[in-house]
Amino acid sequence: MKIYPLKDGDFSVDKNKNFTYLEDTENDKNLKMAVQPFLIETAGNLVLLDAELGWMGNGIPKIHSNMIKAGFQPKDVKLVMLSHLHKDHIDGLVNREKNDWTLNFPNAEVYLQKREYDFALSKEGSPSFDLDVLKFIVENANIVWMDSDKGSITSEIDFEVTGGHTPYHQVFWIKEDGETAFYGADNLPQMGYLNYQIAFKTDYDGKKAMEKRIIWKQRAQEEQWKILLYHDIENEIIRLGK
Repeated sequence: MKIYPLKDGDFSVDKNKNFTYLEDTENDKNLKMAVQPFLIETAGNLVLLDAELGWMGNGIPKIHSNMIKAGFQPKDVKLVMLSHLHKDHIDGLVNREKNDWTLNFPNAEVYLQKREYDFALSKEGSPSFDLDVLKFIVENANIVWMDSDKGSITSEIDFEVTGGHTPYHQVFWIKEDGETAFYGADNLPQMGYLNYQIAFKTDYDGKKAMEKRIIWKQRAQEEQWKILLYHDIENEIIRLGK
């Protein structure tokens, strides 16, 4: 198993969920975070975990250019796993540069929790969601609807619906050759979340997310997981245990 962070950049995020590159802002009191999906190469699959903001660079989607730098083509992606449906996790699935939108990964199956989708549709007007993009994905991509609380997607990939950051937020384990990569998405987006037992008010159920992190930290230490951090500016992947 090989893991490739596809870092979109480091951002300042205001209360209205507007993202601005840190280098383009002065010191401010906004949230500061990275946005970095992960591409995972296993013996049988090329898997994308979430899909960043969908911004362009030099006329092509940044997620494409980052993937090409890692040695892959967008057509190679077989599976896309969506942890939840906030815009900074899904918008990179769509090229919106022209009036006729297109899918950035047309050959991929997109795994999406049906209950999370229904929740997102109820949030019309929320700055956290881009429902036009979400609806385009559902109408045009090869969607694999998920409705179980936990299970296996392939022999290498397990998932669990944990709630926490959103009502039906889900996390993933990718296992191969005795190695485990864990993607906690926005329930475990930064290394600091492991160091403090805090129920964040920005989460749908901060207490539940906190309780899950305590369990994951212990398991990660015992099983030596590689933890993938979507929003950590300083760290992309950390490993606990020996």
